[in-house]
Amino acid sequence: MELAKQFRTMINKMQAYEYVFSLLGWDSNTEAPRESHKRRAEIMGVLSQELFALQTAKEYQDVVNQLYSEIDTLDDQLQREVKKAKKALDKVINIPMNEYVEYMQLGQLSQLVWEDAKQNNDYESFKGNLKQLIEFNKKFALYYAPEKDPYDTMLDDFEEGMTSKEYDAFFGQLKDELVPFVREVLKHPNHKYDSFINDSFDSKKQEQFCDYLIDVIQFDRNRGLMKKSVHPFTWNTSPEDVRFTTRYLENYVFSSIFAAIHELGHATYEQQISTEWDNTLLHGGTSMGIHESQSRFYENTIGRSLEFWKANLGKFKEIFPEQSKGIELEDMYQAVNRVEASLVRVEADELTYPMHIMLRYEIERMLMSGEASVDELPELWNDKMEEYLGIRPETDSDGVLQDVHWSGGMFGYFPTYALGSAYSAQIYYAMLKDLDLPKLIENNQLEKVNEWLKEKIHNFGSSKTPKELLLEVTGEEFNAKYYIKYLKEKYSELYL
Repeated sequence: MELAKQFRTMINKMQAYEYVFSLLGWDSNTEAPRESHKRRAEIMGVLSQELFALQTAKEYQDVVNQLYSEIDTLDDQLQREVKKAKKALDKVINIPMNEYVEYMQLGQLSQLVWEDAKQNNDYESFKGNLKQLIEFNKKFALYYAPEKDPYDTMLDDFEEGMTSKEYDAFFGQLKDELVPFVREVLKHPNHKYDSFINDSFDSKKQEQFCDYLIDVIQFDRNRGLMKKSVHPFTWNTSPEDVRFTTRYLENYVFSSIFAAIHELGHATYEQQISTEWDNTLLHGGTSMGIHESQSRFYENTIGRSLEFWKANLGKFKEIFPEQSKGIELEDMYQAVNRVEASLVRVEADELTYPMHIMLRYEIERMLMSGEASVDELPELWNDKMEEYLGIRPETDSDGVLQDVHWSGGMFGYFPTYALGSAYSAQIYYAMLKDLDLPKLIENNQLEKVNEWLKEKIHNFGSSKTPKELLLEVTGEEFNAKYYIKYLKEKYSELYL
């Protein structure tokens, strides 16, 4: 079909530009010198104009619209691609090029502004950029769907098919059933291992242990690598090139360990996607919620299990003999599952983590509806932190400035973290029907876990919607009861 060939040629060219953008982004967050950002933003502006021209070219519009008009005659793969292309085209076609380029440059510069603001506890220096990012995102969403709540449009960008109504129901269930449980657990603090957790752990040795974890998870080193960054993340362009980062805090060793396992979950997903989706619009994970289900599964269900530390505590003690002197298996299990009200999301324990996400979701909704302004944000943040966890940040660096997402304009991303955690629990209970998961973890036989996930989830890339995929894997639609069950069972045994 000639039209399909034209479509494929155009998509491949756009993806070549996106590959360059992706490489620039990886470099910006890992190795680029500070003074390179200004010139980089200028180059991004030039490349953005070229990509925008390709994405909005009349020839491309004609091909996509013609294929869309013949959608019922196309095979399943091409149907899915054309629908995705049509959706993306409709979003970008009404954005003036000068606004698109300005936004791309703003995003490139805002990353550095945020980093400095966080380091210097200077929210005022970032506030102006944040306001512009919010305004651009609202404006772009209304260009695409003027009759729709702009925040729903943003939510759909990260989790296809999800709306604020569905998220409200999900978070409402967590508020009703989980928040009281969290408060009860917090009445039983566990400070037994404070000195061990916060001892000084040399960053080079932390890197050595995280490098060891790469092989425990069975991540393919020939197709990926690990670096360090301010904020841990995973990057990929294909299953053959998947990279991730972690960060090292010498006074908190679990930061690097669980960030590495978390990102290895994302990275394993990307490595196990079928290469048949390369050079199509179906490459990469299907949504951020499904992606987060994988990272949270590896981080929490595997990485915080008794069996995992039965298998790997010996290596930890070998690398950190002084800090781990006298620490036994049960001690480590208690330490990695310690529950406390904490300020920073990325360091939060598994149980209180969804409280951090509810806070961000509610604030984003208020920002997008105009109910709150960037001027009110630090105080609003602190009030909600006090409401959910009973603690109040003393600095904006530990409060409103702690996350990188808003500096990148990623509004609508945060709720997928809690959704992904809930997906993870539902998938976990489905996996238990097929695999003796505790035994596999205890024997470091995670290749069998990887194989199950590849067959059920990873292999499909984004050829299926997240709702379709979850239904096929678990046999039912999304149900938060599994998440609540998993957390209550685990932490009742540990604390109550």
